[in-house]
Amino acid sequence: MTTRFLKPLAASLLLGATVPAFAATEKLTIVSNGEKVGSVVVDSQGDRATVDYRVDNNGRGPKHREELTFGADSIPTAWTIKGTSLMGGGVDESYRWAAGRAQWNSQADAGTAKAKQPPLYVVNDDSPYAIWVYARAALARPDHSIAVLPSGRISLERLKTMTIGEGDAAIEVTAWRLNGVQLNPSYLLLDKDQKLFALFGPAGEGTTIREGYEAAVPTLGKLGGEFETERAVALQQKLAHRFDAPVRIRNVRVFDPDSGKLSPLSTVVVMRDTITQVIADDVMPPPRDQVVIDGEGGTVYPGLHDMHSHATLPAGLMYLAAGVTATRDMGNDNAFLQDLLSKIDAEQIAWPRIQANGFIEGRSPYSARFGFIPSSINEALKDVRWYADRGYAEIKIYNSMNPDWVKPIAAEAHRLGLRVTGHVPAFDTPDRVIEDGYDSIAHLNQLMLGWILRPEEDSRTPLRLTAMARGGALDLNAERVQKTVRLMKERNVALDTTAVILEQLMMSRAREVPMGQEDFLSHMPVGFQRYRKRSFVTIANKAEADAYQAGYDKMLETVGMLHKAGIRLLPGTDDATGFSVQREVELYVKAGLTPAEALRAATLGAEEFLGRADRLGRIARGKLADLVLVPGDPTTDITAIRRPRMVMKGGVVYFPTEIYTTLGIEPFTTALAIRPAAKMAERTIGGDAVGFGYGEHFHED
Repeated sequence: MTTRFLKPLAASLLLGATVPAFAATEKLTIVSNGEKVGSVVVDSQGDRATVDYRVDNNGRGPKHREELTFGADSIPTAWTIKGTSLMGGGVDESYRWAAGRAQWNSQADAGTAKAKQPPLYVVNDDSPYAIWVYARAALARPDHSIAVLPSGRISLERLKTMTIGEGDAAIEVTAWRLNGVQLNPSYLLLDKDQKLFALFGPAGEGTTIREGYEAAVPTLGKLGGEFETERAVALQQKLAHRFDAPVRIRNVRVFDPDSGKLSPLSTVVVMRDTITQVIADDVMPPPRDQVVIDGEGGTVYPGLHDMHSHATLPAGLMYLAAGVTATRDMGNDNAFLQDLLSKIDAEQIAWPRIQANGFIEGRSPYSARFGFIPSSINEALKDVRWYADRGYAEIKIYNSMNPDWVKPIAAEAHRLGLRVTGHVPAFDTPDRVIEDGYDSIAHLNQLMLGWILRPEEDSRTPLRLTAMARGGALDLNAERVQKTVRLMKERNVALDTTAVILEQLMMSRAREVPMGQEDFLSHMPVGFQRYRKRSFVTIANKAEADAYQAGYDKMLETVGMLHKAGIRLLPGTDDATGFSVQREVELYVKAGLTPAEALRAATLGAEEFLGRADRLGRIARGKLADLVLVPGDPTTDITAIRRPRMVMKGGVVYFPTEIYTTLGIEPFTTALAIRPAAKMAERTIGGDAVGFGYGEHFHED
């Protein structure tokens, strides 16, 4: 289960600057990891268009039909969307403008607005087509920017012009970056008539391209990577602060994950990437040649971990702003991840530490399209060796894997020093994969399905999520449950829980702010807000809603039971916002862990599993400086972790207020009082010399 495909890149209608008077059909192909996973077919006639959009990837994908009517300026005056969303939930959205009044109705909300001219409406279930509609509207404005309904503003940036194809098929296109709809930008190629040629991103994130030009997908993946890297490097240069002088963090209480307690008011000193001092009751005047940060009585704790992530370039800053300094990548496009790791090592981009896990999937109609999909066991063993040679720490096995291949794959991985994790493959069981060599299991639902599903039921489909509605009736004291728990304990098998993604799916309700997202959702871009305020599962009546509630409650009860049984819990999210890591830790507290126990699991506990506790996971002399400063006391109120004011990763300082402002997100905290050193040297960040123009963050005491 991976939310990097929650919003698959998709395609769009090919309308020109004015509405054509003739009928036309346009076709686009959606490609992921070199394979076709979807399509967009657009029929246009006069001022009307219909769009058929479908994606089949990893056993799921949106499938819906749109009908649009365009005004004279190519902005929709009517827009309906009917079908199903990512997980099969119903979609029935409508928008209309007439006589100076706009009206809309969607899963997220309903509303009206007065407007003399047709405004641009941002749909809740944005098909591939919608991205081009937004870009075309912005392009028509002199500054390439336009206000949108229900709120917000979007903008378009011109990047470069190039030629795709050869000979008679060659076509000149211009690349554009669309900002303001979702958390991350979209990249489009438009031809000379401003029609859509492609919608794309870095390799591994999917590409939508005009039918007949699929051979250009690798080129566009490379181009998307270049554009995103340029953006990420510029953001790193702007937002990362590394000092040549010691950084002295005063007036803070330090969380000790071993005892679960906070220290008296103390001072933490960092030089380059290492903690050099932790001093209790520091009463000496701070040296003038050091950077001094006043923690104002807040708490400093080791950086949080996302133990189930799927890295993308833009996610790094979001993670760091939320206090996440380490991740465990549970499957990715292999070339993309290798390149990303090199850029992180070179400090070119802002990203937490990454432990890379190698993804191996079986071949089926439901296969996930990244990592490797071997066609034989010998090929699978070769893939294991490929990952081992490149320093991967674990092999991750996925849904469509042949259960009979698990044991030899695990044996080869262990021979080479790699651990094994993953989903429980379809028609397999948690007990068998543990006996076959799993060192950890990915996702709480993958564990619980072994107690819920019937042997013949296929977990390659969305059933692996929707079946959790049956969980309310599960007896956790039943022998089949406790047998698995005993086996996990005997074999020292951990569980990365990803309870937060199950909460988002099981407890999603149309037009309601999702549980655990009340604090941050209103701060986000309009498209992100509206997409989250929807039902991801089909709930036809109160009985089904009650079943999901009971399943959710049992999920939390299971987390608590596993903790009491001594099973190592690894907080993971399958998301990329950072906010979800904070919520995952909060869910541990809801499940019965104390705040200190939950915080330990997300810090030192994760590093113990990763084998790096000798240098990370504690705030102590000689440890690497991965730490977070928040107001309040998270050992008594775990929600304090939602408000980081400063984050360090390897001694590099990031201020969440700066990150959020730059990314178009309303900040959650205020700036800290900081005194720069008397003689501050420049440092090189991402290959360029960076001078520290301290701005509002930096001032003399």
